[in-house]
Amino acid sequence: GRFVMVGGVGLPLVLASVCVAQNWVDETRPAEGRWKVKRLPAGERIRILVTGGAGFVGSNLVDRLMSMGHEVTVLDNLFTGRKKNVGHWIGHPNFNFIVGDVVLPIMLEVDQIYHLACPASPPHYQYNPIKTIKTSTEGTLNMLGLAKRVNARMLLASTSEIYGDPEIHPQVETYWGNVNTIGPRSCYDEGKRVAETMMYSYQRQSGVDVRVARIFNTFGPRMHPNDGRVVSNFIIQSLQNKDITIYGDGSQTRSFQFVDDLVDGLIRLMNSNYSLPVNLGNPDEYTVASFAHTIKRLTGSSSRIVSLPATTDDPRKRKPDISVAKKRIGWAPKFTVQQGLEQTIAYFKKELEDMGEITPTGSNPTRPRPLNLHPPR
Repeated sequence: GRFVMVGGVGLPLVLASVCVAQNWVDETRPAEGRWKVKRLPAGERIRILVTGGAGFVGSNLVDRLMSMGHEVTVLDNLFTGRKKNVGHWIGHPNFNFIVGDVVLPIMLEVDQIYHLACPASPPHYQYNPIKTIKTSTEGTLNMLGLAKRVNARMLLASTSEIYGDPEIHPQVETYWGNVNTIGPRSCYDEGKRVAETMMYSYQRQSGVDVRVARIFNTFGPRMHPNDGRVVSNFIIQSLQNKDITIYGDGSQTRSFQFVDDLVDGLIRLMNSNYSLPVNLGNPDEYTVASFAHTIKRLTGSSSRIVSLPATTDDPRKRKPDISVAKKRIGWAPKFTVQQGLEQTIAYFKKELEDMGEITPTGSNPTRPRPLNLHPPR
């Protein structure tokens, strides 16, 4: 096998030379059920690094970038990411996969960096809060150092959590937030806030070309079934006719966007001339309780909806103002929540068929669990 040195440690590099079933085709030879890859002249192909590229959002982004004909390298430590999310690209000459960690420096030649690496669900990022902080700080510093060395443009996947429990509604980019700096969620919230600070410090001091996306709740295929988030938990519970669990009274609100819309927004932002933070989310707002009823209806479930004690520092309201995205990058969501849910429910049905019973993650900190909880003896 081929190896790459990451931070002085030899790590396996999954390259195009690996023999696998081909799941992609050139655009000149399309085949049903396979990814169609555009053929770009060498001078138009962009060399792109996606950190966290084997995760939920990252792998959907990789699909789009590969289909556009670019050269894509994924860097992922597989804490929450899964190799199967990008396995269909292994063997393609434009695709590289590095098992590695952003907290270690890496030397690559790239033109763009999408920095998505970091656990994003509360149970996962609270499992090892110090590592979460390191990923957002040391990892971001390493990626900024790389961007500075090779003169690459870098996009940070920030989060609506930088607004904390907001005192204004909906949230605009100029709002500075209301965050508990010592609460259980602060490892993620404050980590992303300082990551944004790092981005603009490198821009001002070193001229690094930066973009910042503040991502609101996102759902879609390839969500980790055990990530403990609202959409995945509600769908898995509904499909198995188990109790749908709500933390608190369900009056807290969330705004949910489909992953395809987010990917479109990330690519538009990266290739725009706008360098200030941009909210990417769907302003369609639901109470958590009404969202549970929506998923129960769409799945035809007989589940009961039950309430559990509220989690610490859970935001009461969350809704993006996307005026900047509309004006500056020409972006707004195209998918309705119901359209996205239909695709996501179909994905989780397949996961259940493949894996058998899945027990959703609760609110307590935990590492991602194997999906097949009852492996063959």
